[in-house]
Amino acid sequence: MTRFTARTKWMLVPLVLLALFATACGSSSSKSSSKTTTTKAAATTTAAKVTGALTGSGSTFVAPFVEQAATAFTGANPGLTINYNPTGSGAGQVDLQGKLVDFAGSDSLVPPTDVAKYTGGKFLYFPTVAAPITISYNLAGVTSLQLSPETLGGIFSHKITLWNDAAIKTDNPSATLPPTPIVVVHRSDASGTTANFTKYLTKAAPTSWTLGTGTTVAWDPSTTGQAKNGGVAASIKSTDGAVGYVDFADAKQAGLTFASIKNAAGKFVAPSVAGASAAIAGATVAPDLTYDPLNAPGAAAYPITSPTYILVYANQTDRTKGTALKAFLKFILTTGQQAAPQINYAPLAKSLATKAIAQLDLIVVPSA
Repeated sequence: MTRFTARTKWMLVPLVLLALFATACGSSSSKSSSKTTTTKAAATTTAAKVTGALTGSGSTFVAPFVEQAATAFTGANPGLTINYNPTGSGAGQVDLQGKLVDFAGSDSLVPPTDVAKYTGGKFLYFPTVAAPITISYNLAGVTSLQLSPETLGGIFSHKITLWNDAAIKTDNPSATLPPTPIVVVHRSDASGTTANFTKYLTKAAPTSWTLGTGTTVAWDPSTTGQAKNGGVAASIKSTDGAVGYVDFADAKQAGLTFASIKNAAGKFVAPSVAGASAAIAGATVAPDLTYDPLNAPGAAAYPITSPTYILVYANQTDRTKGTALKAFLKFILTTGQQAAPQINYAPLAKSLATKAIAQLDLIVVPSA
């Protein structure tokens, strides 16, 4: 059974994942007899069963993926419950620090100054999926928009305040832009989405963006803060002239319109799973399995692509929980990857997924 505090989305996806899981468990050599195949499938499925209860919290950006993977995994393991609370990356990290949860979802890395706060000792990053951060907007009469990094930096630092500003006109020479005031909407909570978006602006537009990067920044007081990606999406949808950064899944779910962003190769690229995949393809992977696909090279790369991670302690203190956690992570890194594009996420590069699977051996589970 899986329990969530947020809405459950795309209900057909867990069925697809469950079917893939069953297929993987039941596969055997075509040379085997049907009786042998059935026996092997039953044995494999039985061996895969885990029980107990897992709790997690954190990233709203990756919540739909974690929820759907958990639904499929608990469907194949009815003795297991998984509860994921999408509170934001910052809150998830704090919960893991105090061992209030078994795992944390995060789009941002732990600041070096916070490492000592993790009372369970060494923690590990497990990459999950990647996805675009959209620049979603609501502007009457404008259904197509292109924005360069410099213009984005000016808009979100509130130096560009009208939609017919010369910088926006330069990016959109054939568009008819109204003199509507720009309403900037941003996250009010500590957010990995904010961390990645502001990190992108710091890299791509250092002249026009001067507010730095982090899970929170000192936004201009005239801007609007909303909790979670869903809150930002709802505010944009209800406000003419609004613009904000929202994860791809929530932006599509809310029916928002989003801009094409000028990438490092000078191409305006709309957010898409394919664009995110192009961005992560050439990213350099650090020894701890973190990577940075922001402002990636390549004509097809969507420049504001966010990685996502699940953070867990290397040394587990409960055998049942530790066994279930390793099994769930392995499911995410294998079968779970296959359905990621159906819910608007880019799967990991195979080489990175392989490294993450190997890292499961670093999770130490008590023998009793």
